[in-house]
Amino acid sequence: MDVTGTVTVRDAFDRVSKKQKLYHSVTQDVIDLVCDGIQDTLTRIQLGNDDGVEPESVLTELRRKLDALLPIIQLQKSHKETKWSLSKLVKLLEVSYHPDISLACFSVDFDINLVNKILIHHCYREGLFDVGDCLVKEAGREEETEVRSQFLEFHQIVDSLKLRNIEPAMRWIFANRGKLKQKSSKLEFKLLSLKYCDILREGKSDDALEYARTHFTQYPLHFKEIQKLITCLLWIGNFEKSPYAEIVSLSCWDKVTKELIMEYHHLLDQPINSPLKVALSAGYESLPSLLKLVHLMALTKQEWQAMKQLPVPLELGNEYKFHSAFVCPVSRDQSSEENPPMQLPCGHVISKQSMMRLSKNCAFRTFKCPYCPAETLASACRQLYF
Repeated sequence: MDVTGTVTVRDAFDRVSKKQKLYHSVTQDVIDLVCDGIQDTLTRIQLGNDDGVEPESVLTELRRKLDALLPIIQLQKSHKETKWSLSKLVKLLEVSYHPDISLACFSVDFDINLVNKILIHHCYREGLFDVGDCLVKEAGREEETEVRSQFLEFHQIVDSLKLRNIEPAMRWIFANRGKLKQKSSKLEFKLLSLKYCDILREGKSDDALEYARTHFTQYPLHFKEIQKLITCLLWIGNFEKSPYAEIVSLSCWDKVTKELIMEYHHLLDQPINSPLKVALSAGYESLPSLLKLVHLMALTKQEWQAMKQLPVPLELGNEYKFHSAFVCPVSRDQSSEENPPMQLPCGHVISKQSMMRLSKNCAFRTFKCPYCPAETLASACRQLYF
């Protein structure tokens, strides 16, 4: 259900799916019982010919047993429930379906180059390199080859992690160690820990200890984590009962993979989710409200295409809110178009006025970040979209 308590199409579909699976299970049980009854009857008839038993009496008994079978009654009930759920889904689809969603379309002068860029980047994000290459050729955007190589490397890393191979990821980390260090990333140590835990699960205590001596000595800042990892040696073969079961769990691979995905996109200065996917999802969410608005405007003889802005706000989920108000932690002033938020190289964000005050209005004067020891120039700061 959605936030209003209304049953959605997905809810209705899931209900039909569950009923169908139950109906299939009950049907299979009934078929097995009927087959067993028939086989037993055939055997009795064959044996009865020698004992003088009438086949009619055996068949009558079989009919009585089949009529008394409880699963047949359950099958009838399950069939009715499945049919009822399916009819509910059909009705909901009829209500939800609009014959012409183009009525909610609005004439917008799109930048064709920007649209091509978004489509190409989406294909490369999704690993559709052949399709992306085709779009690059047709749109004449050969400059996107760098983006292609970046996302090709990204997919190679993620695919390798699915196979629990950390080598491609470690090569990327070594190539970007300086940038990751600025962001206090722990990816490098976490990936080595995953490989160490794999050795532990194989029961190779000597190999695990040798691996720890070779790699963990380079990370003195992770001493507490290393202590726990070394202690896991005592629980080899019995990790599920150890206090460190979560540390050696295979689910850690998924967690670290998600963290790497975030770090990778962050270093590319790219959003985690594809802009095309976000735009289409937001459009899908708002489409019912837009169609209703178009219908109401037609009743009041208002021209939809003449609207410069929507008369009512569209309520979308928090996942579609990207430009929340920013309050500068230094001046306590809310940002505006004249005073936008500025991101320092260390990652902290302050307002432009605070940045200029700290740098004494000089773009090439060094100033210290108010929240960490890092020093920077105003010219090195990046304005965030407002």
